[in-house]
Amino acid sequence: MPEQKLEIQMLHDRLLVELTPEEGERRSTGGIVIPATAQVAKRLAWGDVLGIGTNVRNIKVGDRVLFNPDDQLEVEIHGRGRLVMRERDVHAIASERIEHGTGLYL
Repeated sequence: MPEQKLEIQMLHDRLLVELTPEEGERRSTGGIVIPATAQVAKRLAWGDVLGIGTNVRNIKVGDRVLFNPDDQLEVEIHGRGRLVMRERDVHAIASERIEHGTGLYL
């Protein structure tokens, strides 16, 4: 029996997010190399929005969102890890939409 592919529809205020791949080591603005194994305080992460529920108001598919990955639920789809979260758990949005913002760019 062939495997049937089903479409995923997020419900309510849920988002389906793929973590943006992190580089192994980072470099500070002063040029200091920070290894991937360095212990840092809680660090927020960026992710790409793959799907949104019907009650999501401010986020669109394709936006990059800033969130705490430790507080989210993980699911595996087609062998890749994805995160499921509520819209209210997002701290910031990076998108090409022109609205009022901070004046900072990624």
